[in-house]
Amino acid sequence: MLDIADALHHWTAEGREFAVATVVSVDGSAPRGPGAALAVDSGGAAIGSVSGGCVEGAVYEMCAQALKDGRTVRERFGYSDEDAFAVGLTCGGVIDILVTPVRAGSPEREVLRSALASAASGEAAALARVVDGPAELLGNALLIRADGSPEGGLGRDAGLDSTAAAEARALLHTGRTGTVTLSENGSHCPGGLTLLVECSAPPPRMIVFGAVDFAAALVKAGKFLGHHVTVCDARPVFATEARFPEADEVVVDWPHRYLRGTRTDGRTVVCVLTHEARFDVPLLTEALRRPVAFVGAMGSRRTHEDRLRRLREAGLAEHQLSRLRSPIGLDLGARTPEETALSIAAEIVAIRQGGTGLPLTGGSEPIHRDLDRTAA
Repeated sequence: MLDIADALHHWTAEGREFAVATVVSVDGSAPRGPGAALAVDSGGAAIGSVSGGCVEGAVYEMCAQALKDGRTVRERFGYSDEDAFAVGLTCGGVIDILVTPVRAGSPEREVLRSALASAASGEAAALARVVDGPAELLGNALLIRADGSPEGGLGRDAGLDSTAAAEARALLHTGRTGTVTLSENGSHCPGGLTLLVECSAPPPRMIVFGAVDFAAALVKAGKFLGHHVTVCDARPVFATEARFPEADEVVVDWPHRYLRGTRTDGRTVVCVLTHEARFDVPLLTEALRRPVAFVGAMGSRRTHEDRLRRLREAGLAEHQLSRLRSPIGLDLGARTPEETALSIAAEIVAIRQGGTGLPLTGGSEPIHRDLDRTAA
């Protein structure tokens, strides 16, 4: 639901009543993952998507019905060999949808309003909802803010809210959406309740070191992927806002010194485009010791081998060196800055989503992966 927070926040501010359908579970191949949402207001306007078109019509009708009767319902959609006219996913997967009415005076409206406001403003927050369990608890919501303060509640037992809050904070730290199975009293026993925890977090950082033409193209790709992009270079003549108008920040500093003093987390992407040892070695020594999501460096294979030798001399262990993506990018045959930026962006997505980087044609791996399913 938080993936359409901007629009839904406007709807709540305008006092609109609406119903929101959220993907809460995916089995097999499906176009959208958990958290994807479609909402329908009392006037029939619709926003969002839960399947890329396969079941949107049926889900739209479910939302309209939920607005009329005020009932939260869960429905499963999958491929049907028996009935060619059944509503289902042509990709062969199965998705479970939770449809929640958000009407004036409904007990969950204020919690959802707060969650949508946080997500729309870029604040870190986690929204936990009961998506499987007793009918009277279905759709109940608990909001956990970055400081740990809660709003709302999931059930009658305080232990449930306490455990759910702890699980939500853990997912919020990674910025990911996932499911959690608990009992009604909050213990980690199977067969009780399933919670969907959706997280809103500030955009992940991409830090591009080296104010070169390739960096200008990579800034655009990073913004397209939803990153907060910083360009850093020690040379003030090159590191200017005029050369990188789409960057969120342009910093003039020695790369390793800047990285040492700036905030990074498990979603941060570090791209080193300088391919000059006096910058690269101290910078990569710092980067590879941090628990960031991606560290890549530009350069030829010969440059890479020389770089590895220097990094070993600087004291990095083999398990740290194994995290270095170099030469950076997937093999697309890229030559121009724009093509190179595309190859780097493709590798970043592949690493984040667990993709192989190989063509889908002729492959046997699932097209859509859910990395959170096992973690949940």
